[in-house]
Amino acid sequence: MRAPDPGRPSAAGFPTTHWSRVLAASGDDPGSREALAALCRDYWYPLYGFVRHKGHSPEDAQDLVQGLFAELIGRRALRGLDPARGRFRSFLMACCSRSIAKHHARERALKRGGGLAPIAIDWAQGESRLAAEPAHDETPERLFERRWAATLLERVLQRVDAEMARSDRKALYERLRPGLLGQEDAPPYRQVAEELGLTEGAVKAAAHRLRAVYRRRVREEVARTVADQAEVDAECEALLGILAS
Repeated sequence: MRAPDPGRPSAAGFPTTHWSRVLAASGDDPGSREALAALCRDYWYPLYGFVRHKGHSPEDAQDLVQGLFAELIGRRALRGLDPARGRFRSFLMACCSRSIAKHHARERALKRGGGLAPIAIDWAQGESRLAAEPAHDETPERLFERRWAATLLERVLQRVDAEMARSDRKALYERLRPGLLGQEDAPPYRQVAEELGLTEGAVKAAAHRLRAVYRRRVREEVARTVADQAEVDAECEALLGILAS
């Protein structure tokens, strides 16, 4: 299975816009603004959870996040930005912290959308996801990092799901998927082989290829969020460390 051309949208509908391309473009460039909007649509939930865990109501969190996006996209906030600042998650965290500080100083939420068309976000889904998370006493900053990592892996899994749904081995993938995710109820290879009329060796080989595809897609998704391809390995290790801690 070949990796998609990084210069084209993937066939599964997953954008391939890179943060490095956003940084390289002028703040006046419409393509740069749309690229930034696409990344914001992909990774709004960690920000929303961050603001909520700072003590803000759902309504104020919506205002703050949409206001932040409007400021980034509509006010040429990228002009003069140093590409060496690297990770998109670090950039968003810093911008959000400043927005919260402004919010407290004015004692009111930023106006949603800032007069621009707001980014379409399912806020109810955000509240449902927050409610489903286990109780914890971690800092909002640490939770932001965990949600960022989890969101990235969710996007990777959606992409792999879509790819395999179009393949001729959809049934095999569905049986191997629990093992890919490390689930305890993953069926053994021998059982999968018997169910699908394959050899155990063939199932093992398919599982190996599937893990390779998953790792490749993780790297591709991480590459979208860093300014330099040389940072991909370090960011992958950092995100896995965040999830493991």
